Amino acid sequence: MNHLFDIIAAKIVDPEKIFLQTPDGLSISYRQMLSASARYAHALTALGVEAGDRVALQMEKSPAYIFIYLAALRTGAIFLPLNTAYTPHEVSYFLSDARPKILICDPARRDALAGAAAGADVRIVTHGHGQDGELFDLAFASRPEFKNVPCGPGDVAAILYTSGTTGRSKGAMLSHGNLAANSLTLVDCWKFTAQDVLIHALPVYHTHGLFVATHCVLFSGASMIFHAKFDATKTLDAMREKREGFLRGTVLMGVPTFYTRLLAEPGLTREACASMRLFVSGSAPLLADTHRAWRERTGHAILERYGMTETNMNTSNPYDGERLAGTVGPALPGVELRVTDPETGAELPRGEIGMIEVRGPNVFKGYWLMPEKTASEFRPDGFFITGDLGQIDANRYVRIVGRGKDLIISGGLNIYPKEIETEIDSLPGVVESAVVGLPDADFGEAVAAIVVREKGAAIDEAQIRAALSEKLARFKWPKTIAFVDELPRNAMGKVQKNVLRKRYGG
Repeated sequence: MNHLFDIIAAKIVDPEKIFLQTPDGLSISYRQMLSASARYAHALTALGVEAGDRVALQMEKSPAYIFIYLAALRTGAIFLPLNTAYTPHEVSYFLSDARPKILICDPARRDALAGAAAGADVRIVTHGHGQDGELFDLAFASRPEFKNVPCGPGDVAAILYTSGTTGRSKGAMLSHGNLAANSLTLVDCWKFTAQDVLIHALPVYHTHGLFVATHCVLFSGASMIFHAKFDATKTLDAMREKREGFLRGTVLMGVPTFYTRLLAEPGLTREACASMRLFVSGSAPLLADTHRAWRERTGHAILERYGMTETNMNTSNPYDGERLAGTVGPALPGVELRVTDPETGAELPRGEIGMIEVRGPNVFKGYWLMPEKTASEFRPDGFFITGDLGQIDANRYVRIVGRGKDLIISGGLNIYPKEIETEIDSLPGVVESAVVGLPDADFGEAVAAIVVREKGAAIDEAQIRAALSEKLARFKWPKTIAFVDELPRNAMGKVQKNVLRKRYGG
């Protein structure tokens, strides 16, 4: 049995059902998906790929991307998706660390990546966005049936590198069992059925777009509208699509930026969302104001959840039940979650802020070629130390306070940025804020707030200080307040606090 792929294949009820449709009308059935993944599996095998080999991929989002991922599963290889924004210098590190058998890239990138590939003794194979490139030619000439290589639940299916904002980027090894268990749980908790149509506008080199979104479709026999990238107008069109032969969305998964940009669309109304049953947000915190504004405009409460590269999804606000703004809901079925003292590891009472730790079938096998680092991130009883700070309330809802590395220690006192950000974000005229710690000769670190104002808003530093003086202890007050047009974010919408610390640290 090929653990992950065989589960996917068993979920196909109607082979002629549309698996994927692009906004311009290209429709691919489940039967065509099976044959395409088989052809690509033959192509990978012809290139010498065997079970356990890594297959690296740096190419733009397209249907072929999904077929190649599925083909890697079928051959027993380990899929290694790389962010398309990575430079050849960055790619060089991933190749030298993971040592993949091949690197698949766009023909236009071959020359730029040649040095990185040669340095790691990795063969480059090209595949364009359409029907071009060496890998496409190999697949096109191959048979549409493939005997899957047997894989067990403990075999590694993919390696996803963490963002590496501090120190060396680490390759998280996700097994067939990790991905299958989490996908089946999400399909059940979020009530996915074969009648669903997911609007897929996320990147596919990240766990959110590749595993959470795509797997929810594959594990329920649903369909998806496959956008190359997020576009608010096109996403709105997919919600209210009425052209014959075109799918109409029922679910949207996105990052908070999707929802703020959709709220700026005049066409976002309750009527436009009439076919939609679920809006999911993740990868970055959703502002409470965005949550409220969305509910007022559409009648829907966004479902926020919490996950990470190493664990897939850990918690989720309920499908049936109250979805609380500012929380990521209780732990998912089968997932154990606790909050501990960052120094001692002792479990803390409900309501206290500490380190979030998780244990369950979703938790990864460890970091590629880093056994000591892996061991240091797990407690003796198997709980994974996430690095995220949070608290659990009386109803088991989890609030994320921030990353452990974002904790500010000023004059020996712990300061949680999220607490200050929440107060600033609630002020009239403020869109959002980011709070970081900057070096300070007297206190070790000083609080700095970087604020984005609403267009035309007159709120200034003095007003923010006055408001905070009534809400927060003096040691939490920002020593520095700066105003910017927008906060720096990575591809998944997370605020890059390391960039802010570097920018304002002088």
